[in-house]
Amino acid sequence: MKPDLPYCGPAPDPHAWITAWNLDPVLIGCLGALATGGFWLLRDGGIMRKRAFGVAVIAAMLAFVSPLCAMTVALFSASTLHHLVVIVLLAPALALAFPLRRSPQALAFLILSGALWLWHLPVVYSAAWDSASVYWGLQLALIIPGWVFWSSLLGSRRDNVAGLVWLVSLVGQMGVLGALLTFAPRAFYMEHLAHAPRFGFSALEDQQLAGLIMWVPGMVPLGILAAIMIWQALWQGARA
Repeated sequence: MKPDLPYCGPAPDPHAWITAWNLDPVLIGCLGALATGGFWLLRDGGIMRKRAFGVAVIAAMLAFVSPLCAMTVALFSASTLHHLVVIVLLAPALALAFPLRRSPQALAFLILSGALWLWHLPVVYSAAWDSASVYWGLQLALIIPGWVFWSSLLGSRRDNVAGLVWLVSLVGQMGVLGALLTFAPRAFYMEHLAHAPRFGFSALEDQQLAGLIMWVPGMVPLGILAAIMIWQALWQGARA
């Protein structure tokens, strides 16, 4: 791969994007090894944990192997969708498959939040575009703290008040980011200036779509989970 290309390669042809799979042998080898090792560790685990890990493997394939990876080079909105797959699907699936019994919830939240905001700084976004090391560093900064964060929410402590506060804070951050992207008067990410029009968008329209994706597919599932946690807390308080 040429050094001036982002990790996911060149922007795909608008008429053949579905064929733009990322077949990086190192990535395929790592994912295969992790999938094999994970299912081996779960050989005596419950069926729900195995299914959750299967979802995690599928989410990783969707994010890093499927044409979604290449589409992140063309459209910033695809990059936003990619982040949601990691934060809202991959990380919680990992947490259900391999829950951490003692997880530093506050620290995980801060690292996850920091990575989320860093990804949206144009200078950092450009650095991840130019360097595979920066790209994977930022991806791991979403996945690992996300795994820890979701372990604390979905595990035995999911009904605590602190967990609800952190979840609502995450929803709020995504709402702010969505608003910034949707209502910005100009495009922030110059990497997509040439590519977005090939898919029928201006770079600004692509950015606005990214904000809407952050709001609806991003915030709605987390908002529903927050509502469930509030209901649980109220129900338990009424029974106390």
